[in-house]
Amino acid sequence: MRYNTLLFDVDDTILDFKAAELQGLSKLFGNQGYELTDELLSSYQILNQQLWKDYEENKRTREEVLNTRFGLFFEQLGKKVDSVAVEKEYRQYLNQGSQRLGNSLAIVSDLAKKADLYVVTNGVAKTQYQRLEAAKLLPYFKEIFVSETIGYQKPRIEFFQHVFHKIAPVDLEKTVIIGDSLSSDIQGGKNAGIDTIWLNANQQKANIQPTHTIQTLDEIYQIL
Repeated sequence: MRYNTLLFDVDDTILDFKAAELQGLSKLFGNQGYELTDELLSSYQILNQQLWKDYEENKRTREEVLNTRFGLFFEQLGKKVDSVAVEKEYRQYLNQGSQRLGNSLAIVSDLAKKADLYVVTNGVAKTQYQRLEAAKLLPYFKEIFVSETIGYQKPRIEFFQHVFHKIAPVDLEKTVIIGDSLSSDIQGGKNAGIDTIWLNANQQKANIQPTHTIQTLDEIYQIL
């Protein structure tokens, strides 16, 4: 094996976050009296992605993102809601979204026999644990690292310093991060001085250069 320590992102890397999000938002919007159209979904995702980008760049806290996003979104529709309560309701739906992405279970279970696997995620701890457990992926990871409990988020170097301290001793030259996000996973890996594998399922253009690029998780074997 080229690498003996593999750091896996969760959403849209090993779990299908888009499917979980769609399922959760459909229920949530229905309860608010709205049909989840493509237009509404796109509007929400644009707002949500900007808020999480602000979080990655340390412009907002995680709590600010979670506790304001639905208030801000429904305000655009001319409706006032209790943003914290709506977030709590959405979180309950999202926690049920345990759809695996592609062959992630077979791949992760196989790689766990050959290397040390860890989760590194900016998600919400309770949500990620529940989803990974429901997807039967949890047993294959030696430890789960979540920004919520660490106090720092990807791509900040402090996040990775915490991870490396916990899993020490670690050979950075034999450590790689696998993820779909250029701004958090790939930039985070570069900040931490480790190699990166970008899961570029939609063949996007890269403004940050990863060490390796794959289109499906199955292609990871060509690198490892």
